[in-house]
Amino acid sequence: MGTSPTVLASTPSAPVPASTAPAKFPVIPLLICVLAGTLIASLCLGGVVFYLIRSGRIPFVRGEAVKTAAPSTMTTHAIVLEPMLVNLADAGGSSYLRVALTLRVVDAGDKNDGAAKNAKRSSEEKGSGDLVASVRDTSLTVLGDQTAEELMSVDGKEHLKEKLKSAFAEHNSEVKVIDVFFTDFLVQR
Repeated sequence: MGTSPTVLASTPSAPVPASTAPAKFPVIPLLICVLAGTLIASLCLGGVVFYLIRSGRIPFVRGEAVKTAAPSTMTTHAIVLEPMLVNLADAGGSSYLRVALTLRVVDAGDKNDGAAKNAKRSSEEKGSGDLVASVRDTSLTVLGDQTAEELMSVDGKEHLKEKLKSAFAEHNSEVKVIDVFFTDFLVQR
């Protein structure tokens, strides 16, 4: 059973590639998948942000940029009050408070004008006694309404500072008190 060369040539065989070129990569379907994935991810992220803004979890001011508070350029000075001795409002009447206060007060008037500065200084020299007397009177009134238990509580001094600030704002409107400092504080029972 010999095979002839003609028989071999007539049998179909697998085609032999003419060149060994690499197979083509499908670029267009890959590009479509990447674009679709990006679109879906963007829509999901937008939906989450929209939900958070609508629910109030992300603060959003419409039509305005968020403004940062500029540091204020107001000038202040200190009013130092001499130590005061006050009977407290306890039932026995034997408790007292010795306190010295320093108040941080906003300066009134325009500081840039030299004439206004001199006029303010001369009015302070004339009326500073009245101002200090008014502030001391308000302080003594507020301090006399306190009890030793209130003052010795954990945040008693902080509550007293707030009461003093509100009393100064109410009774001494010409004095704008920013802060109250206790330089001496003694409660005796």
